[in-house]
Amino acid sequence: MNLPSLFLLVIGHCVADTALQSAAMARGKSRHNPIDMGRVPKGQKPLNLWLHWLTHHALIHGGMVYLVTSRVDLALAETVLHWTIDFFKCENKFNPHVDQLLHIACKVVYAL
Repeated sequence: MNLPSLFLLVIGHCVADTALQSAAMARGKSRHNPIDMGRVPKGQKPLNLWLHWLTHHALIHGGMVYLVTSRVDLALAETVLHWTIDFFKCENKFNPHVDQLLHIACKVVYAL
């Protein structure tokens, strides 16, 4: 296992899941959260943009993996896996602890 890479992957995960995830993104990535009508411009039809928020969040994570590994295949895998894990967390299929455990498990696999 490449411990320096694992360390950087975990740091990248922490940065992407906290500092780079705004409150709007954290709320918006779940299809179950209501639309904030205060953010909808007057005259515009309100849209539930959870798919966009979740995809953007997952792409940020994929970008972090790419920055550490320089591997597009791992970055794409991270994007898909992060999207899937967060989707099921938002569906209450598992709690935030399991969510984080799954994300870190992905990083361990990448470091191998």
